Formats: sequence, C-alpha cells, structure tokens
Amino acid sequence: MIPLSLRQRKAFVWWARREYEDYAAIICDGAIRSGKTLAMGMGFFFWAMACFSDRQFALCGRSVGALRRNLLETVLPQLRRLGFACEEKRSEKLLIVRRRGRENRFYLFGGANEASAALIQGMTLAGVLFDEAALMPRSFVEQASARCSVEGSRLWFSCNPEGPNHWFYREWVCRAEEKRALYLHFTMADNPSLSAKVRARYESMYSGIFYRRFVLGEWTAAEGRIYDFYAPGEYAQEAPAEPWERLRVSVDYGTVNPTSMGLWALKDGVWYRVDEYYYDSRTEGRQKTDEEYVDALEELTRGRRIERVIVDPSAASFIETLRRRGFRVMRANNAVADGLRVTADLLKKRRLVICRSCKDCLREMESYEWVNDGSGHDVPRKENDHAMDEMRYFAMSVAAGRGAMPTACAVTRTTNWRGAAER
Repeated sequence: MIPLSLRQRKAFVWWARREYEDYAAIICDGAIRSGKTLAMGMGFFFWAMACFSDRQFALCGRSVGALRRNLLETVLPQLRRLGFACEEKRSEKLLIVRRRGRENRFYLFGGANEASAALIQGMTLAGVLFDEAALMPRSFVEQASARCSVEGSRLWFSCNPEGPNHWFYREWVCRAEEKRALYLHFTMADNPSLSAKVRARYESMYSGIFYRRFVLGEWTAAEGRIYDFYAPGEYAQEAPAEPWERLRVSVDYGTVNPTSMGLWALKDGVWYRVDEYYYDSRTEGRQKTDEEYVDALEELTRGRRIERVIVDPSAASFIETLRRRGFRVMRANNAVADGLRVTADLLKKRRLVICRSCKDCLREMESYEWVNDGSGHDVPRKENDHAMDEMRYFAMSVAAGRGAMPTACAVTRTTNWRGAAER
C-alpha cells in the first residue's frame, strides 16, 4: 500500500482506537489533492469488513459516475492488492466485497438534488460514506444518515470547503464534538505523494476564493468579482494574425434573455476569443427566431470552417436548427462550480485569451459577482452573465480534452457571407 501521512493514518484507523470507540462519525475536509479521499475510503472498507458481515452499506457521491471516478478508481486497486475480492455489478450500482470469509454489499448512490433522498428510503444500513458531502442536498444526507440503524453503524464524510453559511459546515463541522464526530482538517502537505513542485503548481492555479477554499482549505465566503484577478489591461490582447489553426463557437442562447456567441480561434496552443455576437431582446425591443440567430452565427464566422458549436444544453430548438443548417453541435457541460474554477485556471494560465474586440465579454467580466443562494452555496449573480456562461461552456470543453482534431468522418461546416452552405 502507498505510504500515508500521520493525518491520513488517523483517518484510516480511527475506528480501531479505543479513544474513539464512542464516536459515531468522521469528517475529513480541506484542500484538494490532500489525500483525504484515499485515506478515508480505505478506512471505510477496512472498518466495514473488520466489523460486519452480510450487511448493507451506502457509498454516496454527487453522482454515481463522480463516485466511481473520485473514490472507487483510486481505492479498489489498493484493496485488491491487499487481498480484498471486489466485484462490481454496474447495472445494479452494487459493489460486493469479500475478505477472510466475510461478505458485504455496498450500494452506490448519487445525491444530485432534493429528489435523490427518495432513492435511499427504506434501506437498513451499517454505514454510509459521503464523498463530497457539501455538494449534496441536506435532505439526501439526512435521509441516508437515518438509514444507519444497525448497532455499531457509523457515518463517514469528506468534502472540500464551501461558504461559512453552508448547512454542512454549521451542522457538522461546527458541531463535530456535540455529534461525537472526529474532525480532521487536511492540507496538501498531508499528502506524501505530492511533491513540492506539484503543490506549487496547484497553488499557482487558483486565486481569490478558489485559492482560499481549494488550496488553503478554508470555509470562507465568496465576495466580489468571480474573476477578481482579471485586469483587461494585463490579460486582454489583440486578435492574433491569421491564419488560425482551428475555429469554434460557444453559445449561450436566450429568447427573452440575451444571446451571446463567442468565436474562438486556436493559435500556437492558445484559444483566443477573437470576435463575438451579443443580442439583448429587451434592449432592442424585439425577440429573434432560431433561424435569425443561426444567420447571425453564419455572419460571425464569415465563411470560415467551424469545427463545432458548443451550445447551452437546454436550447433544444436552437440546437436542432443548427443541425438542420449543417453545423456540428456539442452540448455544453453546464457544471457551474467546476466550470468557474476551470475557466479561472485557463484564463490565469493564458490558455484562454479574451481579445479586446470582445467588448461585451469584457464588460460582463467586470460585473460578474458572487451571491449567496440562501442555502450556503455561493453562486454567480444571474445578471450580465451570458457571455460568462458561454465562455464557461468553452472552457469546460477544452479542459475535458475535447481540443483534439475531429476524425476524418466528422461533419464540418463552411459558411459564406450569405449563409449558403458548402459541405
């Protein structure tokens, strides 16, 4: 097994120590890449297999896919090396673990929204592990916790920090002693597998609220501008000279709300937002049709070959119109929190550059601010955010590795000034 730091060891074996025998839970929070998920995940399975047999447990994440990526892909190889037999039945969202004559069942759940609580009702559990507990609704966490009625059952929580008004911080972190929960705060220094060089790289990736939460591991309020580091005089540039290597368009579609389109050009490994289209129907006094917006996109692209158009996934009718007109469309990843972090990172590293010609995008960046949604989550203020949304869609597509050239059979599109299509 890979070496563990002192704090990781404590998260691993706390349940076997006499001093914690009356504790009902463990909470591990703190910085990203601090090793808390691995240590707590390993500890959870060792505890379950040492203390129970023929029992049911729950493994909970923001989604089942995220749970597999964040937890199981890391933990299961380690368990198998140590003699655990792990059989996953993906269609049943079930993991069966066997060791030394014992067998237990671990069910996988996604706690995406309030409706998720119904998924776990009626079960009898000996323990629950919550990966990224702060991203799950309170109703789901409380329903899953209430299922633990087996004698000796325990709750295991891990998360990165959110705001200080978040329900999990108030109810669990601040009341850990009252709830008989062991609280362990992790930093990157608690992960021995991270070199000083790698830690320095992570520290340089973030600024402002992202730095305080994900590098320092603080439960701190988000205030002011979201891209607080961004000064147009320092970051904005003139559009690079043609020829450009590749072209894409990102779109946030609105009928009553503004529609924003960004034209992105790749040159020397950097994506430049070289031009834009922005239409506010309220200001102009007239709503446009889907066909008119596609006409505007064709005008924006000026006869150039466009690899793909990355679109707000809720804009079904507009997406269909684009496809009928011959464009290759990709539905955007609309994960807001992840998207904001990714966009900030790519802007800081200058892998994304906003050109000075994109005045509406630069205008929105100046007023793009945090606001609390009332439940402890910090979210972008839903005003003047349309160019910000489509920039986030594009950033997520770059971070997902979708920057590769399309295959030879991929549909591309060339438009001319009049919008006539050439296949």
